[in-house]
Amino acid sequence: MPTPLSTTAHGACIRGDAALTRAFTLLGKRWSGIVLGSLRAGPAGFRELSRAIVGLSDSVLSDRLSELTEAGLITRTVDEGPPVTVSYALTASGQALMPAMDQISRWAQEHLPSTETAPT
Repeated sequence: MPTPLSTTAHGACIRGDAALTRAFTLLGKRWSGIVLGSLRAGPAGFRELSRAIVGLSDSVLSDRLSELTEAGLITRTVDEGPPVTVSYALTASGQALMPAMDQISRWAQEHLPSTETAPT
């Protein structure tokens, strides 16, 4: 028979579950991780991201960029130009997420079957 969790351990599990729920509510959305990974190399404009991520519609890219900006993982910078340009870059929080993204990628390579199609 399993040993019941102590009150302290139970509280830690609930806090951990809540943190994972918050993280995967944002990161679990289709394309969010790909957008973040695409910004790893440095700032990029909307068009550049749109061309780099095959299969991602402009409207979904716009939504993901807004959500990731609101979450504090990326910044949106407007250069008044001319011409006016907008670029997106990882914040310190976004950069801090990259080692975890690397671990998830390694885990997926080892444990999930490979598919040849991009997510839809």
